[in-house]
Amino acid sequence: MMLKIPDVLTPDQARQCREALEQAEWADGRLTAGYVAESVKSNKQLALDHPVGRQIGEIILNQLSNNPTFISGVLPQRVLPPRFNRYEGGGQYGDHIDNAIFGVPGSTQRVRSDISATLFLSNPEEYEGGELVVQDSYGSHSVKLPAGHMVVYPGSSLHRVEPVTRGVRLAAFFWIQSLVREDHRRAMLLELDNAIQSVAKSHPGHLALPRLTGVYHNLVREWSDT
Repeated sequence: MMLKIPDVLTPDQARQCREALEQAEWADGRLTAGYVAESVKSNKQLALDHPVGRQIGEIILNQLSNNPTFISGVLPQRVLPPRFNRYEGGGQYGDHIDNAIFGVPGSTQRVRSDISATLFLSNPEEYEGGELVVQDSYGSHSVKLPAGHMVVYPGSSLHRVEPVTRGVRLAAFFWIQSLVREDHRRAMLLELDNAIQSVAKSHPGHLALPRLTGVYHNLVREWSDT
């Protein structure tokens, strides 16, 4: 399931993030790539312990903690601190699949990458190329969103970032371990949750609402890893 989440950051917040990142020192993105991914990766990344990255990451996580679309669509159990990349001058990242497990910097905690997330920080008109292309059983999906908007998709997906031929593409990226590991089950729960919300708005107090809500929570209880 691919889910686009608008307005994670306000336009002003996205602008402030861009300005801070433009002043930061960037490293070769291949330093964090695995053996196979290293050969197809050409970008720059912020060091994991960079203070600017930590500051912006906290803003992003705080915004997500209050975002109902993120909560209902992802059902987060653990969220890896956001990382940041920069593409320009033909930079790209060829087809790859993300690591299954990531360590949390500065701790012994590890996160299973059930879900990958990309939060766009540059507006589409500021650069050419740079589309995130995700492949699934239904084909390839090309994503290029306004600054402050985010897309999430299964961490098991083959994906790439197309070459940036003009301008600069800045983005945050990170991974989430969900309470519900299986993507198809998360999709069903999101559909059920949206249906419940729709009924609650159109028919408040309907006698079926407690029963539907009970089914939702019982499914989460049945499928949850915790």
